[in-house]
Formats: sequence, C-alpha cells, structure tokens
Amino acid sequence: MVSLGCPKALVDSERILTRLRADGYAMSPDYEGADVVLVNTCGFLDSAKEESLDAIGEAIAENGRVIVTGCMGDEAELIRQRHPGVLAITGAHQYEDVVEAVHKAAPPSQGPFIDLVPQPSDEMVKLTPRHYSYLKISEGCNHSCAFCIIPDLRGKLASRRVDAVLREAEKLVAAGTKELLVISQDTSAYGVDIRHEERMWKGHPVRAHMTDLARELGQLRTPQGETPWVRLHYVYPYPHVDAVIPLMAEGLITPYLDIPFQHASPKVLKAMKRPANEAKVLERLTKWREICPDIAIRSSFVVGFPGETEADFEYLLEWLQEARLDRVGAFRFEPVEGAQANALPDHVPEEVKEERFARVMELTEQISAAKLAAKVGRTIPVIIDEVGEPDEDGDIGATGRSQADAPEIDGAVYLRSVPADLQPGDFVDVEVEESDAHDLFGAIRS
Repeated sequence: MVSLGCPKALVDSERILTRLRADGYAMSPDYEGADVVLVNTCGFLDSAKEESLDAIGEAIAENGRVIVTGCMGDEAELIRQRHPGVLAITGAHQYEDVVEAVHKAAPPSQGPFIDLVPQPSDEMVKLTPRHYSYLKISEGCNHSCAFCIIPDLRGKLASRRVDAVLREAEKLVAAGTKELLVISQDTSAYGVDIRHEERMWKGHPVRAHMTDLARELGQLRTPQGETPWVRLHYVYPYPHVDAVIPLMAEGLITPYLDIPFQHASPKVLKAMKRPANEAKVLERLTKWREICPDIAIRSSFVVGFPGETEADFEYLLEWLQEARLDRVGAFRFEPVEGAQANALPDHVPEEVKEERFARVMELTEQISAAKLAAKVGRTIPVIIDEVGEPDEDGDIGATGRSQADAPEIDGAVYLRSVPADLQPGDFVDVEVEESDAHDLFGAIRS
C-alpha cells in the first residue's frame, strides 16, 4: 500500500488493511512481491493531486496491477485519462468497495484447508510506530471554507459513537500506544451531528462532545500505570475549547492545541468564509497561557489568498508577533478545482506569494527560536521515538519529542549519552542544554 496525504487518510489505510488481513491477505514490503498495489490518494490541493498521479504511475510501472482509493476517487475520469491501466477506483473511506476491488483483482482463497482457519480480525493494522496512534473521532466537515473542497470529498460531519472511540483508545493503549493523536476534520465540532448523544462508559454516561471525550481519554493508563499523552489536532477555537485548558493544567491532556487559524486579517477571513474574531482569539490565548503556562499552540496560515493586500499581510505579521505561536506552518494559496475561492477577483501574483511566504517563515522562525531558547536549563518530559547505534566511543544518541511536538510535523529533542536499554515509547525527563530555531538538545536527567 502507498498511503498519501494527511493522518486521516493514514487511518483509512489502516482500516482497509485491517479488513484485508481478516480476509487472509498479507502486506508486501515492495512492489515486486505484491499481487496488487493500493494507492490511497490525496486531492486537497492540485500539487497533492499531481503527487498522487505520480504515485499511481510509479505503481503501474513497478507492478502493473493498481487499485486507487482516497480523496482523488471522485476524479476517476482524470485518473483514467492519465493512467488507463488502473484496475479500480474508489472514493474516500469507501472501505467495502476497496476490499471488493482487491477480491476481484487478487482472490483471497489460499486453498481449502487454510480457508477453514479463522483469520485474525480484531487487531488493527498500524502504519505508525507502536508507541503512537491516530484516533479518528469523526469524518467530514460542516464548514464551507472558500479555499477547501474537503466537504465535497468526505461529506458532512459524521461523528463516531463516543463509547466506540473510547473502546478503540483503550485497546490501543493496552497494546502499547503511549500517545494518542486525536484527529478529524473539525475536532471541536465532534458530536454536533448526533446532538452530543450520551453513551454508557465504565458505568457512567459520557456525551459525544470534545470536552467529555478529552476528560475520559485523560483517565486512560498504560499497562505500566503511565498516563498516555493525548494530543488534540484540528481544533477550531469555539468557546467550549476553553474548558479543555484546565484538563491540560491538571496533566490529563497534553498541553498542545493544533488550531487552523489560516489568517488574521478580518477582510481575508471573511473572504475565506471563516470566523473573523482574531482580537478575541488573542485574549483567549493569554487566558489559556495563564491557566496552563506550558501550553503549545500550533497553527497553519495561507498567504496570497485572492484579494490579500500588503496591508492584510502586514496585519497577519503583527498578529503573529503578538500571538507568539509555538509552531507555525504556512502555505501559498493554490487554486483547487471546485473551490469557491477560484472565482474571487484580485488573485495574488506568484512572486508576491513567494515573498510573503518567506517573510512569514522568517518571522515565525524567530519566534520559535526565542521560545525554544527559553527552555534551555529546564527539565521537560520527552517521549522517545528512535534510539541510535553506539558510536566509536560507545555513546548512544536518541531522538524524542517534547509535549510541544507532534510527530512528523513539529520539532524534535535530540539526546546524547542515553542508556543502552532505552526504548522507543519510553517517557524520560530531559534537561535541555541547547536549542535552535526548531529543535532542542539535551540529556536525560540522572
């Protein structure tokens, strides 16, 4: 399987592979040994579509028998135009259709005797390291942002039952997960579509609501009695998000919020069809930091949106200077087929987008460097991701992450002289010795 795009698509890949394994299939580590190749595509931006089409082409060249699924599944005509040899095309989270297509392309029968043996079906196939897992709580989105086509690709908000989410989280933690990454298209809206229905969990009712879910996830414990990290992603800053901050201060939830602000200029936010309450957000950030001083805020911003003037962009820079977010990603606006923003007037020239992108990244890098430098001399909790081999002097290094760092999108903590028995997934207390613009360096406190 080739899985492209966001963590939500990765969870789809895990579910597809789990169902296929229950039917007796095994994963191949390479193209050559595979009877069929699955490509889970991303269709969020035109550049992502091009990457998906290239991946399909590579799979056809290397193997020849390719099934396409994922967000580009709605553009079957485009895919077949570029790659007429694909065996089947299905849309996002259409698990049954994918499995059926695999059955047709590579029938699962292994012989009359083996077919009588029940195949494992309860355990989830994981595509992430054993110590962290994505926990998808809903699918789809009710927003109609001008630059986005996700509701067209994945539909309106569809929340999972809260007891089903908690049961999956409990199983993951029991199986070795030390960090749960809660994901959806809009985590703050969890349960709105099912009227925040209650379900019984551990003898008491729990609502399908972000705050209730966060509180219950904070009660989970690993087999060793540790509190797993619970990291909230894609959190829109609705008022009820304020209720989650005390849970972070209590140590139940990881002090980290991933909030897609996208811009700060009221005019641009209105054109994007997003809430334009940037001043109130700054007040709330101040209050959040008073309640939980260690809270880390990550966000992403779009530069060069149609109609964005130099004054709008300067407004964004001033807002970022005041907000002092811990982690920032920026994207140059890219027209996507089907997005409302394409029809807006005053598109920003590419060279201006590039210049603004560079300025945003320069400012946010300076802010990041200053915030990380303030951690030098402190002792912080770190989860280990990778342990290296001993060097010529016998010293072993390791790479981990602080509570301010989500895997693969934020920074890292690089450790020197770690013990030989250190394992990925271990929690350690690290004394920070140095920092740069993105990462920390230190040693385990003895």
